[in-house]
Amino acid sequence: LPHLPKAEPGPRDCPVQCFVRRDRATSTYLLYLGLSPSLHGENDKLLLAARKIRRAARTSFVISLISDDFSHSSSTYVGKLKPNFLGTKFTIFDSQPPCDAAVLPNNKPSKRHSKQVSPRLPLGNYNVATVSYELTVLRNRGPRRMQCTMHSIPAVCIQEGGKAPTPTGMVHSLDEQVSTLSTSSKGKEPNIEFLSTSLSADLSGPISTSEAPLLLKNKAPRWHEQLQCWCLNFRGRVTVASVKNFQLVASVDPSLGVPAAEQEKVILQFGKIGKDIFTMDYRYPLSAFQAFAICLTSFDTKPACE
Repeated sequence: LPHLPKAEPGPRDCPVQCFVRRDRATSTYLLYLGLSPSLHGENDKLLLAARKIRRAARTSFVISLISDDFSHSSSTYVGKLKPNFLGTKFTIFDSQPPCDAAVLPNNKPSKRHSKQVSPRLPLGNYNVATVSYELTVLRNRGPRRMQCTMHSIPAVCIQEGGKAPTPTGMVHSLDEQVSTLSTSSKGKEPNIEFLSTSLSADLSGPISTSEAPLLLKNKAPRWHEQLQCWCLNFRGRVTVASVKNFQLVASVDPSLGVPAAEQEKVILQFGKIGKDIFTMDYRYPLSAFQAFAICLTSFDTKPACE
């Protein structure tokens, strides 16, 4: 399976505008490219689809290229999203390994990013990001607070001249991938911690600024006295108040010298425009898959956060 266009980072200068349709009956979420849904739907361009799978007390979201096949062994399988029991932490798994070397502004690969991706790696689950929601003990009615750690994207890519990594796509043919999985994992797909690019907190020793992963945080809303609610400027893209609405900006270390205006730039925004219709706008360095997976976390129940 070649690397997916859905894995390409969005543009720097303007956001890619999409919308999400939710089907409550089938627990399915469909991501389309475009400003808003068309009247009949047949002209809408489907980018990705996700289905919420419930097993015992645990749930997960499986992400696919099409809306009627969510099998892990399918050639259309893109990745998955797994929450913890409390719904406060989510792990995003990509079916493809991250890139072999993240290109830094000086075009020299980081030491921690220098390990080459083996072409023998099977189609699997690579931990590329973690989304955490702040535990709310007092159950205040303020907006949700979330932080995204993008393990496969170095923070320095936000700098001018920095480049976000893309998956290599250096994997076997689909038949070989399925064969490898069936013999090595006894029918279960492996969860792979790809440490050469996954800059997770599990790594021992301090991580320098140049090697740290990109962190995304909520853009702080403002309290509107007249409306008596928390408000964000979605520039007309969100029309219905909802706890699911959010905007994410980069949380940047001061030593990187990123201009304040760049730090205020919204990298991902998500919000409600109808009963089961939401808009999703994303930009560099996120891909459509990463942005969609982050937005799916807002649909899961969070008993500890609300």
